[in-house]
Amino acid sequence: MAFAPHFKKAYWALAAAGAAYFVSLALLCVPWVQRQYVRCLAGINSLEITWADSRRALYAHNINPSFWLDPNDPERFGFLNTPDGERLYAWHVLPIGLYTKHEGPLQSETFRTAENFTKTAPFRMLKGDPESRLVINFHGNAGTVAQGWRTDTYRALSSGSTDKIHVLTVDYRGFGYSSGSPTEQGIITDAMATVNWALHVAKIPPERIVLLGQSLGTAIATAVAEHFSTLSPQPEFAGLILIAAFSDIPKLMLTYNLGGFIPILSPLYSYPILQKWFSTYITETWNTTQRLGSYVRNSAKVHLTLIHAKNDFDIPWKHSDHLFYVAANATSEEGLTYQQVESVKKTIDLGEAGWISTWNAGGNKLIRQELLRHGGG
Repeated sequence: MAFAPHFKKAYWALAAAGAAYFVSLALLCVPWVQRQYVRCLAGINSLEITWADSRRALYAHNINPSFWLDPNDPERFGFLNTPDGERLYAWHVLPIGLYTKHEGPLQSETFRTAENFTKTAPFRMLKGDPESRLVINFHGNAGTVAQGWRTDTYRALSSGSTDKIHVLTVDYRGFGYSSGSPTEQGIITDAMATVNWALHVAKIPPERIVLLGQSLGTAIATAVAEHFSTLSPQPEFAGLILIAAFSDIPKLMLTYNLGGFIPILSPLYSYPILQKWFSTYITETWNTTQRLGSYVRNSAKVHLTLIHAKNDFDIPWKHSDHLFYVAANATSEEGLTYQQVESVKKTIDLGEAGWISTWNAGGNKLIRQELLRHGGG
């Protein structure tokens, strides 16, 4: 029986959509097309994928939805130098109580750019207080340190102690005013330079430093933590906090949707061979699974916190669940099954707020997961 005209139109529309999807995936395997594709989408969404050498898609460093804002408006910021010659734009966010107490002297400093940050009053306040604490914040992809709600995050982080908790956050190479172009190894170098500045220039002891990452920043923070866990003597940071972490980019792309609506590889769920084939074109994988396990095994002291929202539509909370298991397993020389971890971990049900699970391996290794019912993008 022939299709009615409206059914025939619907059929061909679906067929055309399917064909367009596969043509798009095929074209995205071509580096030149990838770069043009990202430029076209730049006004639509902050992208988080990469095939071949198209790093623009993963890092979206040229996408700035708040382009009308001037990051130089805040009172204090400076530049950090990397070992390979890049210059990084950074913010030092003072605790609100400390700023209020010294508002007059801070306002009297007339410079806008702190080329030599070590000579400024904010630096002296950070370095000179033996009780100061420092949160080194690694932000996600796209935009700058001044992006949208990121500024609210800095203030929330420092509100735990209104005159003691400082925040240092940096734009990676190629982001904002920072020089260079982003690569996985390059960004890890940037992050290590930032931590080294805190340790050796500001001279903040590691036990007073927390490494915190959000989204892409979780992979960066983990890579940095793993690097420092291999040093001797080994710096023991106060904590590693991962907010909306993912296991690695290839696995993330299996469920990731651009803008929460446009799927990348999830339509191929029934065709795992095709999914795996397209995944092989992802060159910068940000393998947090491997790095987190290595960090936990290497470290004499671990205070790890994973935070995720169940309604996070960009990065499913199951990624944090997986990383909790990876970290717990790394505390055992014999290895643990997923079922063993589930049966031993302690979980507190907070009702509508969510759950808190902890894994205490004894000694100095504590792993904590906060799973929230709400709060995702």
